[in-house]
Amino acid sequence: MENIPIRRIKGQNEPQLSGSFTIRDITPLLLEKDMIQELHRHDFYYILVVKKGTGSHEIDFTTYDVNDHTVFMMRPGQVHQLALKANSTGYLIQFKTDFLYSHNSASQNHLTKLIQYNTYQLEPEGFAKIEGVLGEAIKEYTEKAKGYQEVLKANLSIFLIELLRQRQLKVMPAAQSSPYAQEKLEQFLELVEAKCTTHKQVSQYTDLLHLSSYQLSAITKNLLNKTPSEIINDYLILEAKRQLLATSNQINQIAYNLGYEDASYFTRFFKKHTAASPEAFRQNSK
Repeated sequence: MENIPIRRIKGQNEPQLSGSFTIRDITPLLLEKDMIQELHRHDFYYILVVKKGTGSHEIDFTTYDVNDHTVFMMRPGQVHQLALKANSTGYLIQFKTDFLYSHNSASQNHLTKLIQYNTYQLEPEGFAKIEGVLGEAIKEYTEKAKGYQEVLKANLSIFLIELLRQRQLKVMPAAQSSPYAQEKLEQFLELVEAKCTTHKQVSQYTDLLHLSSYQLSAITKNLLNKTPSEIINDYLILEAKRQLLATSNQINQIAYNLGYEDASYFTRFFKKHTAASPEAFRQNSK
């Protein structure tokens, strides 16, 4: 995780928000020039809303095309690089965890559900609805009338609700699973992200979640079609790829960062799941 550039919110003339939230219309930034961002990660949530545009957006080594009416969402810690073509239009929202989480638990739940996917392709009618909300948010952010911070939090919550509605029009609603199962899945995913370098056994997570291995497996298979072990391994491989491509660390240092004292064991683990050694993956991806 070292040496991967980390960008932080730099809100200008924004003492009340303490760098916890920014929103802007990106259209002026793209007049007659491309926007190119090299590989980096953020310590905040990042939402790119493209009204009109072309280009590519690589998030955690998966490349997505930039199209009209696309929303890209990233949680803190994910790595990405962006190539957005000149004269694209849209909006960029950035906020720290505490900005939304201090507002209400419902907004937390909406964000947790949405952030499981990095991209959403909307219909024009659906996009128009969220654009209206963003327009109001930009007005509040610019004018800074009394109480505007709370209005911005409400605007963000409405945006998330509307985006969740748009998603549910296209995919099978998660409501077919119980709220309890959804909550436990979200807790498991958060624990894996936070603890996978020290907790690599499913039993370590079931103890923390107060579930049996059978219960956790039933939840992950039903909601993600993966076993708990597959989810843990997927995240370890993802973080290994991040460090291989975004740092110059030696393989043994990356292995150590990920909780492997034996670098050769890490190499075998990586090759088993990617069909390439860490060295080969790094070279072939340059």
